[in-house]
Amino acid sequence: MQGLLSYDRSPPIAAPFRFFLSAPVFGVAAGMLLAWSGPNAFLSRWTPEALALTHLVTAGFMLQAMLGALIQVLPVVAGANIRRPARVAAVVHAAITAGAVLLVAAFLSFVPWLFVLAGLCFAGGGGLFIGAAAWAMRGVPATGPTLGGLKTALGGLAATIALGVLMALGLAGWADLPLLLLADLHLGWGFAVWGIGLLAAVAYVVVPMFQITPGYPAALSRRLAPVLLLAALAWSGLALAGSEPAATVAALALVLAAALFAMVTLDLQRRSKRARFDTNQQCWRVGMASVFAAALLWALAMAVPAVGNWPGWPVTGGVLLMYGGFVSVITGMLYKIVPFLVWLHLQNLGRGLLIAPNMKKVIDERAMHRQMLAHFAAAGLLLAATFRPEALAVPAGAAVAVSQAWLARNLWSAVRLFRAQRRKIERLAEERKTAR
Repeated sequence: MQGLLSYDRSPPIAAPFRFFLSAPVFGVAAGMLLAWSGPNAFLSRWTPEALALTHLVTAGFMLQAMLGALIQVLPVVAGANIRRPARVAAVVHAAITAGAVLLVAAFLSFVPWLFVLAGLCFAGGGGLFIGAAAWAMRGVPATGPTLGGLKTALGGLAATIALGVLMALGLAGWADLPLLLLADLHLGWGFAVWGIGLLAAVAYVVVPMFQITPGYPAALSRRLAPVLLLAALAWSGLALAGSEPAATVAALALVLAAALFAMVTLDLQRRSKRARFDTNQQCWRVGMASVFAAALLWALAMAVPAVGNWPGWPVTGGVLLMYGGFVSVITGMLYKIVPFLVWLHLQNLGRGLLIAPNMKKVIDERAMHRQMLAHFAAAGLLLAATFRPEALAVPAGAAVAVSQAWLARNLWSAVRLFRAQRRKIERLAEERKTAR
């Protein structure tokens, strides 16, 4: 598998890194907001604090990390080269960062024009990225399931942003729209088609390669993306048409497809040839178990009235899916991608002058492991706080802020090492030039 990757096509290291380094900043902000707001964030998914927290994680942490990963994955894994990646990354990063900040401010204040500005930022930044990625993928032959999965995920991102912009206009009073229905569709497209779609497309490559597992079953890798897309389209159409029973069946198919992917990934990890799981693999295991639990809860809520009538299930499911699931997997992937990119770029810069440090030396393994444990503790406290918010909301928020600040520190240690090594290479190159 590794031989199929085109490392020579990697974009400048600043392109993905600006996203990676911004992600935990939003995580810290989410923890601080939760510690400040206390139990109000767990009363309902519709409280201002809950909406702000949700989007600090999704439009902040997750979107930053996922777009950064895509900028790296598209040319290396799919052979799709984004034109002027550094410039595209800079503009997209500025737009979505501003959009996330404005959106959180809008939810906390409900000032109409903030929703409009946030929508414009996401439409501009997201549209630029989707357009650049789609242009890069045109004409690239599909030699495996990854490219098709990436295309489906980008379609999911486009739908998620479009629904989000519509809701922003509705919240600003610019349009009379069925906001509750649009919110459900926004959630479904965002987490199933965009989130699971991208996760699966990347997993087909990185799980066997990094975790030494068998490959994904061909039936799953070929069919998951089309099933996610078709189920989401059917659900959206039926829900908008008012056909609630049929829409529930389509939504259930969407959730069960996500659960199947998580279950298969867990089974592959069980069959890993690694003698000891590293931080990446442990994060994936906890993440996939959380996604499976969230999907099961969602399916039960749709199929069993007693579960669906429990007012706390959306918040509990959201914590499992967002923080236990996606944030865990993204954390594990950052601990693989960042050291690898530092090693790769130093290897290219230092030919004949300086040997690049071993990947395991880029970020201290003990620091990664300890931060991972802090993250798991924060995820556990968050989950417990959905049942006991009065006692645990503030400690959970503090734990999230600490674990995310620790993640930021670990990532910045890799940046500092890269800069120090680059200065050494530049100095050696100047000495060689002078000696001649």
